[in-house]
Amino acid sequence: MKKNKRKNHGRLVKRLKYKFKLANVVLRKSDKSKVFHLGKLEEYNKKSNEYMEITKAYKCLGTIDPLADLMQRTNKYLLDLRLIKWVTQKQCEQLSIKPNEVELAHLYYLPKAHKPGTPLRPIVSGLKHPTIKISKFLDELLRPLFNQMASKTTTTSDF
Repeated sequence: MKKNKRKNHGRLVKRLKYKFKLANVVLRKSDKSKVFHLGKLEEYNKKSNEYMEITKAYKCLGTIDPLADLMQRTNKYLLDLRLIKWVTQKQCEQLSIKPNEVELAHLYYLPKAHKPGTPLRPIVSGLKHPTIKISKFLDELLRPLFNQMASKTTTTSDF
């Protein structure tokens, strides 16, 4: 019985996705509340394009996939650091990129349904970006120094 419900649930989700696509609507979890926002895909894309145009920080890649080149350049850079002995062999192996562990960072939006005009809140998802291991490694090295230097200007508790 349970298996049948799961099967029907999967079918229902697929059917809903198909219906949303046909109707040119998008369903997104909203920014602050625990509700969903159903909006027109055309409006969502318009707001996204406006945001990218204003910030000039993002662009749509279309069919271009720079991931393979980015992985190759990152691994080569790590090897170069190993050759000049700035990182150890172990560090180089830990920081190197394996193709099945990475994906390009991407921009998506959460609608602010509680605000007039339903603006979009941009989110950059980069937890599997090829340079995330290097970023975490550098943070571990620099965090103690930063904390020490910023301790006089940083509030660490409510008291």
